[in-house]
Amino acid sequence: MPDTPLLDQVRLPADTRDFNIPQLKQLADELRAETIDAVSVTGGHLGAGLGVVELTVALHHVFETPKDILIWDVGHQCYPHKILTGRRDRIRTLRMPGGLSGFTRRSESEY
Repeated sequence: MPDTPLLDQVRLPADTRDFNIPQLKQLADELRAETIDAVSVTGGHLGAGLGVVELTVALHHVFETPKDILIWDVGHQCYPHKILTGRRDRIRTLRMPGGLSGFTRRSESEY
């Protein structure tokens, strides 16, 4: 597992709202590493999620999710989103029976 000291402090998106720009950049780097590591275990589509890491961090930093609703264009973009919205502890269950969906699924989270 990658070294992710800043990501380790984030349980929900609200935890990012006081981060400064250098911290948000670090968070994005750590989130990217976590996404790569998780998908290397579970398999799945990696490119779409990696392409929206900074966007995911920015959206959750600026908007009051889950009050402000995010809609992902492609389900595979949601892996970093799932990590930041309280599902990090289950991210290595992607696409497994009883695990997280490889796509967005409303029943998984209020986000």
